[in-house]
Amino acid sequence: MSGWLFIIFLLLLGGLISTLGDILGSKIGKARFSVLKLRPKKTATLITILTGSLISASSLFLMILVNRQLRVGLFRLGDLQKKLQESKQILIPLKKEREKLETKIKAKETEFKLLEKNILALRSGKFVIRSGQSLIISEISSSNKEDVKSQIEKIIINANSYTNKIVKPKSKRIRNLLLLRKNHIEELENTILKGGDWVVNIKSVRNVLMGENYVYAFPELTENKIIVRKGEKITKIDFKQEGFNKEDFGDKVNYLLSSSLAEMKRRGSLTNEIKLRSDSIKELRDFLNKNEKTNFELEVVSLMNSKTAQQIIVELNLNYPEL
Repeated sequence: MSGWLFIIFLLLLGGLISTLGDILGSKIGKARFSVLKLRPKKTATLITILTGSLISASSLFLMILVNRQLRVGLFRLGDLQKKLQESKQILIPLKKEREKLETKIKAKETEFKLLEKNILALRSGKFVIRSGQSLIISEISSSNKEDVKSQIEKIIINANSYTNKIVKPKSKRIRNLLLLRKNHIEELENTILKGGDWVVNIKSVRNVLMGENYVYAFPELTENKIIVRKGEKITKIDFKQEGFNKEDFGDKVNYLLSSSLAEMKRRGSLTNEIKLRSDSIKELRDFLNKNEKTNFELEVVSLMNSKTAQQIIVELNLNYPEL
């Protein structure tokens, strides 16, 4: 039943019942009929009241019968309110989780855009500092708090100066480009104050483009120990007469030096290259040109004691048992 038809029906029903009640009340009044020992006039009033109540009851009954939402609202409203409240309580953590998820998605989108930008910059060769690149490597050793602070400040200043030259080479004014977390510096100081020799290696956190205003970095602390001693044989390679080709000799020497550098890195050296004594290759070539026999052993030998951050200088020694 539509809403308008239902309203019209209620109005007609109410009018019909009220008319009948009025007629009934009049007849009872004229007949001087008494109910419950009431006077006829009071009885007529009672009939009128009951008629009005009947109108209201019938209207409500019909509304409940026809309208499902009204039935639910009248008889299940309390339960529905309770369930609604419980649902709201359940939705609170879900809403918070959704907000966190949306924040993560936005962060990932920003990260993706930055990554995309970095990839384009990497392909075009625009990076001047790469992620993990050392900005300065410096030895430090002290048990005095003020001295340690002073040395660390000097290291950071030098690293910032080096960063300015790379990131803003055209700028004459040195700006504070380098950013390090305060707690990282405090941890650095506390570790150094415990004693021992250390190497501070300040590295870039991410790739940096030319002209950027900030370079985020972090300090890495490594024990400053002896990596290789003077006269120590680092690596070696055997050369046999069969299949020996003097043209490939240079490649084999490079391979030998690369193996030596890898060994030094494995031990904890921070150097990125091994320096070969300048006349070492010439002496070796002269020796090979004068001797036809080529069964020998080539060794990479350290020329000095080298610590974690120090340069490694080597020479090539040739063992030739048959001479």
